[in-house]
Amino acid sequence: MNRLLNLTRTQKRATLFAIDVGLVPVALLAAILLQFGQVRVFDWFASEWAFCAMLMMLAAGASMALGIFRIRLKSFDRSAVGKIVLFSGLMGLASLTLASLAGIWMPTRFHLTFAIAFFLLCSGSRLLMLEVLLAAYRSSGHVSSVLIYGAGKTGMQLASALKSHPDIIPVGFVDDNIALKDQIISGLPVYHGGRLDEALSETKPDRVVIAMPSASRQAVAKIERRLERSHIDVRILPSFAQMVGQERMKDPLGVAHDVFLGRADLRRNIDIGCGEYAGKTIMVSGAGGSIGSELTRQLIRCKPSKILLFEQSELALYDIELELAEVAERNGIGLVPVLGSVCEPELTRAVLAENKVEVIFHAAAYKHVPMVERNAVAGLSNNVLGTHNLAALAREAGVGRFVLVSTDKAVRPANIMGASKRFAEMLVQDHASRTSDTVFSIVRFGNVLGSSGSVVPLFQDQVARGGPVTLTHNNVTRYFMTVQEAAQLVLTAGSLAEGGEVFVLDMGKPVSVRKLAEQVIESAGYSVRNNLNPEGDIEIITTGLRPGEKMHEELTISEGRTTTKHEKIFSVREECLSEIEMASALKALREAVVTNDAVAARDVVSRWIDGYQPRFQKVQ
Repeated sequence: MNRLLNLTRTQKRATLFAIDVGLVPVALLAAILLQFGQVRVFDWFASEWAFCAMLMMLAAGASMALGIFRIRLKSFDRSAVGKIVLFSGLMGLASLTLASLAGIWMPTRFHLTFAIAFFLLCSGSRLLMLEVLLAAYRSSGHVSSVLIYGAGKTGMQLASALKSHPDIIPVGFVDDNIALKDQIISGLPVYHGGRLDEALSETKPDRVVIAMPSASRQAVAKIERRLERSHIDVRILPSFAQMVGQERMKDPLGVAHDVFLGRADLRRNIDIGCGEYAGKTIMVSGAGGSIGSELTRQLIRCKPSKILLFEQSELALYDIELELAEVAERNGIGLVPVLGSVCEPELTRAVLAENKVEVIFHAAAYKHVPMVERNAVAGLSNNVLGTHNLAALAREAGVGRFVLVSTDKAVRPANIMGASKRFAEMLVQDHASRTSDTVFSIVRFGNVLGSSGSVVPLFQDQVARGGPVTLTHNNVTRYFMTVQEAAQLVLTAGSLAEGGEVFVLDMGKPVSVRKLAEQVIESAGYSVRNNLNPEGDIEIITTGLRPGEKMHEELTISEGRTTTKHEKIFSVREECLSEIEMASALKALREAVVTNDAVAARDVVSRWIDGYQPRFQKVQ
């Protein structure tokens, strides 16, 4: 078998050529026996050997002219059969012509029988060699078995294609059509969809391919769910329209963002104020994160002279630079990747000075609530002291605008992450009150759909694993926005700011997180299992509010809101600490960070952050 697999292409072609020529006397023998019955075949060949030799020479010439020996066994399809039909017809005509010229009497039907026999032998030998070749590949141990879900036209075409594949063997079909039950299609057994476990047990496939391009997303998702319970690799065969780009590929777990917003998408209603950024040098901290990366994508539209990608994650920095390099170069924008943290003052000072930064968007932060809650010192150090360091150095370097990306969790915070962001907001407000050279502002928004750590990807992952979907409390509500809206809000705020404002997007009514979980389940093609629907697919279970988690989020601390020139964006002026109070709070926090004293760090937050409730109250 190994010798067969290691034959060169020239050797394989020579073998096919020799077989084609060698089949001529075999076909003649078959024609003689079929036409004349009991005849001395060897006597005939002895007397007419010149006829046979000439016919073999003509076969060699015809094979070379038609390229019959160049047809690969694995590509033996309808067009190849057509060539062999032509080849056989020419050989029948050659037999008739030679016999007439040589004066050998044979009825016309003899030459027709010879042509048919030659065709059957030529085609049959190739099919036999193909099976031997596939057996050789299969015996090599590098072959995967595939069960095809869907015995329709697409499934049959797939099975036909896979039969000639050296590394893949189709082992059967599964189809929900009861009329196809226990049928044999393309030489493969068909199992009913209700006997899926039996089909998997008998065929033992390495993977299952769902070949049902016309089926609804919900139907395909349900099939996936049943198969994933068996821990088998599942692939979905797209339709031809999807493969050529006429139709978008659908992710069975994909959910349109506007489904969760509870309002219209605001992207068309927001002008990002490119006039403030065109031709300037702009730095984005946390440029590899969800918000930071989208900021850089949208900033390119404004054609700044240079964008500094400031990021402490090497992988995230690499990814965003790789994504933007070509489009930035095409627009004549310099792209400068900087690997580092805003908590490193010397590095930050050097970067600001060397590049003469004019605008800073500060999106770098630790934002995962449970993680920061368990690592309070690190969270406060990065989110508070890092912000203070960057803001102070921005003033020192004469940066024109500084925009802090904040969160609604900073409003009367119930966790360390929210408290750290409120602390950072007050630091920016403090710097704004002490300078007019740098315009400091804050942008505050709710949960960003699809960002790392947000609830929607978590729900989708739980659905993909078959559930259950976990919910902390049935009555929890949150504000949601898309990452594109969030980035546009940040850019717009940067262009509108006069100093010290907190900008908020009108995000409509808060969304029930339970309703959101139900929508994720239903959008993936499943049904919610509950008391009213005990036969549903995926259950939603409540686990209780986590430490630091609030039942409802708020967007502002103060009551008064000021409208801006954009009807969907408003600003507020929040109270902040005095300069002396801020200096005292910073000093105490630095001491807690230096000594890694989490208790002292929490005490600082409890003292200076209005509304912070460090003790978790269980909600009934």
